Amino acid sequence: MAKDTSRIVVGLSGGVDSAVAALRLIERGHEVHGLFMANWDDDDGYCTAAQDFQDARAVAEVLSIPLHRVDFSREYRDRVFAAFLAEYEAGRTPNPDVLCNREIKFGTCLAHARRLGAGRFATGHYAQLRAGASGTELHKGADPARDQSYFLHAIEREVLDSIVFPVGDLAKDDVRARARSAGLPVYDKPDSTGICFIGERPFREFLSRFVADTPGPLETPGGARLGTHRGLAFYTLGQRGGLEIGGQSGHAEGAWYVARKDRARNALIVVQGHDHPLLKSAALRTGRMHWLAPPPAAAFRAAAKVRYRQSDQPVAVTMLANECIHLEFDLDQRAVTPGQYAVLYEGTRCLGGGVIEDTEAAAAADAPSPTVTTA
Repeated sequence: MAKDTSRIVVGLSGGVDSAVAALRLIERGHEVHGLFMANWDDDDGYCTAAQDFQDARAVAEVLSIPLHRVDFSREYRDRVFAAFLAEYEAGRTPNPDVLCNREIKFGTCLAHARRLGAGRFATGHYAQLRAGASGTELHKGADPARDQSYFLHAIEREVLDSIVFPVGDLAKDDVRARARSAGLPVYDKPDSTGICFIGERPFREFLSRFVADTPGPLETPGGARLGTHRGLAFYTLGQRGGLEIGGQSGHAEGAWYVARKDRARNALIVVQGHDHPLLKSAALRTGRMHWLAPPPAAAFRAAAKVRYRQSDQPVAVTMLANECIHLEFDLDQRAVTPGQYAVLYEGTRCLGGGVIEDTEAAAAADAPSPTVTTA
């Protein structure tokens, strides 16, 4: 079989996954160009973009491919970071990686790759694309511990025909071994963590630069005041650390967990016990769904994830007005968080997802209402 010699631009991040993605495409006969994206322009000592660019350049030299550098920091701030801050200011917990993939990597960056004469754009994501009856489908990566389809569910459906995931069929150990055998200098570079393009940093300190403190009562479900929180934006459901409660007269010793945000009163509700009923949800409602598959019938069964790396959870799905869905879990789920995403699957295929708007408390929860609105 003749090799495909078409041009593909690879998003070279300076990490091992994108380096091996470029390597595999070269081995398949493609003309490969690297593209390094600089999407955060605040050099405060935490962003690793400068070192990442040097690593990407070293990879490009070993592979003998051109490397383009482009600054998308304005687009990132306008399309991703602004929404990220708005969600936190509303007391919700967003996932910027999902927006970053849709707006930047497979939006702005894909368009730039086309201007460079490429027919397709590739990244080092652990996901797979397969031909299906209704077009190209997004599937989970072969390595279940690394699958990143959760973060990719919001990209536009028509984009699937223009992207490539060259390492999606590999395990992480195989990627590192392949990089080492090819002499790629990033074969043992640690995985990146933290917010997409912003890096790993003390998060509360970072958020406080953009979101003002709005102190309010920190209470038990029964209304007993335990202290003062600094602002609902700085806490997430299920959180244990950082509450600064300590021992409380009349309460048993033990850890406290964030169970609910009452925006009307600017109150943070906390409970004791990792599996307290108020931390459990029986169902949720999303905002408008983004489908990567033709929308199913009015009611259907599926699997769902409400956070990255969660195991698939069996659910009953009902279509609602305005393209929203109601999702009922077979088993109650802990710390389901408005602002995060509920992503649906049929086997390995990603069907799409939507932002979690509110949840319904588990039947055993001693709550004043079956609906727990935390956003």
